[in-house]
Formats: sequence, C-alpha cells, structure tokens
Amino acid sequence: MTQIRILSLVFFLLFCSGCVGTEGLNSVSILTRNNWVLYSLAGNQIDKSKFGMELPSLDFLEGGRLAGFSGCNNFSGEFTLKGTEISLEPGAMTKKACPGTAEPEFISALERVKNFTVKKEKLTLLDGTTELMSFIPNKD
Repeated sequence: MTQIRILSLVFFLLFCSGCVGTEGLNSVSILTRNNWVLYSLAGNQIDKSKFGMELPSLDFLEGGRLAGFSGCNNFSGEFTLKGTEISLEPGAMTKKACPGTAEPEFISALERVKNFTVKKEKLTLLDGTTELMSFIPNKD
C-alpha cells in the first residue's frame, strides 16, 4: 500500500511539473527572439493587396525599443511590459506614399494594444479580450 502511495505521489509531481504557464517565462525574451510578420488584422486573414510593398512586421528590441514596418513605412518607437500587459508606441515614422489602404488601420491597432499572448509560435496582440492583430515569426 505504501508503494502505491509513493508511486502515486511521484506521478502527481511529474504531472504538475509540466503545468507551468507563460507567467513564469520572461516576456521580453519571448518577444525579442523573433522578427514578427503580420498574420491577421482585426481577426481577419491578411489581404496582401491592401499593403503597399510587403506585409507589416515588428521587432521587439532590448531596452524596450520597438522597430517595425507598416507595409509602406518604417517606424521606431518603444514598448513597455508588465507581465502580459504591453503598451506599444510606434514613435517616429517615415512618410513615403505607397499603394495600399491598410497602413492606417495597422498603426491604429498598434496604438490600442493593451495585452498579448504567445501560443505555438503565434503572437496575438489584444485590447483586453478583443484580438487586434496576430503575428508569426519571419522564417526568411
């Protein structure tokens, strides 16, 4: 009977050790390990024709710096983290005129971001529970 209890305890401890959530992970390292390319905007798959040159991307850099591409213009700014809460400030942006209509929507969504999740190599930026946009790692 004692052996069964010990064995049960061992299995329970092994099971619980695999139950670690993202709150124990370093959010900065999760974000900075990839160049993130836009996958969806406002919950919809991307229509590439609405972006001028190529899909928007984000780079989270050390020291809270943010760099990105809006589909037409480059930008550099800052981000701040507190757990899974995040604030993005696109900051300075080039002013090229490009074909496409989605750049303002993309920038507006960036400014509304309040929190994020990362699941299976997909970064989702949210306003509370509302998905604003999602990104996948750039594989190039």
